Amino acid sequence: MRNDAKAQRDVSEPEPLVRIQNLSKHYVQHRPFTRAKFTVHALEDASLTIRRGTTLALIGESGSGKSTLARCLALLEEASSGAIWFAGENLVDLTPKELFHFRRRIQLIFQDPTSALNPRLTAAEIVAEPLAIQKEGTKASRRGRALELMAQVGLPADCEYKRPFEFSGGQRQRLAIARALALEPELLILDEALSSLDLANQEMLLELLAELQAAQSLTYLHISHDLRLVSQCADEVAVMNERMIVEQKSAQELFANPEHPYTRELLAAMPSLESICLERSA
Repeated sequence: MRNDAKAQRDVSEPEPLVRIQNLSKHYVQHRPFTRAKFTVHALEDASLTIRRGTTLALIGESGSGKSTLARCLALLEEASSGAIWFAGENLVDLTPKELFHFRRRIQLIFQDPTSALNPRLTAAEIVAEPLAIQKEGTKASRRGRALELMAQVGLPADCEYKRPFEFSGGQRQRLAIARALALEPELLILDEALSSLDLANQEMLLELLAELQAAQSLTYLHISHDLRLVSQCADEVAVMNERMIVEQKSAQELFANPEHPYTRELLAAMPSLESICLERSA
C-alpha cells in the first residue's frame, strides 16, 4: 500500500531543499473613512524545512498563514523579515534577472483550476505558455513538449484543442499539473489542489503525483486541511497555528505522538473511517 511505501522511504538528507527561518509577512492596511493605518500580521516567525524528493504537508485552520507562507516561498510575495534558503541559496539576495530564471524551479498548483487556467487558450497552449515566457525552443517544439506532458498526466490525445471549460474538474487539475511541470521544477506547491475534487479523483491524482515524484525526484509542499489526504501522501507534516509553525515531524510520528496542544486538537477532530462509513450509510 502507498502508506507503507511512504513509511519505508528514507528521507534523511544533510541539507534540505528548502529551509525557511523566522519568516514574517505584515500588510499595512487603511481603515475605511478615517484612512488610519493598521498592520495585519499574516505570518509570524515561521520556520520549517523540506527535504529533497519528499512531501511535506502543511496543515492548519483557515487564516493560519499557510497560503501566505507558500506565496512568500514562491516569491510571489516579499517577506517582511526572515530568510528563505533553496538548495543552499538565499532567495532574498536574488537580483530581478536571477529571480526571473529562478521562478522555473518552484511552481504552484492552486485549488481552483478554472480560475487558474486562461479560458481563451487551448489545452496545448496553456501547457506550453511557461516555455514561451521563458523563451525556450520554437513554437513547434513547445507544442510537442506540451503534448508529451498532457499524455504524462493522463489527458486524452484528442484534447489538444479543447479549452478549459470543456474538461471535467479532475481533468482541469491534470492540465494545471502538466503546465506546472513544463519548466521541470524542483518543488511543486499544491495549495489545496485536491480539496475541490471528489474522492475518486483525489485518489487518482494522489497516485499520479506519487508516480511523477518517483520518476522526476520532485519535492512537494502539500497545503491541505484534509488530514485523510495528508496521512496518505505526506512524509513529514508541519502544523500552523496563529501564523506560526508549532510542530514539524514525520507523518508517522505526528499522527502517533502529537506534542503541541493544537496538533492534538486537530487530530482529535479527524473523522475515523468508522464514522465516515456510518455517515454515508445514514
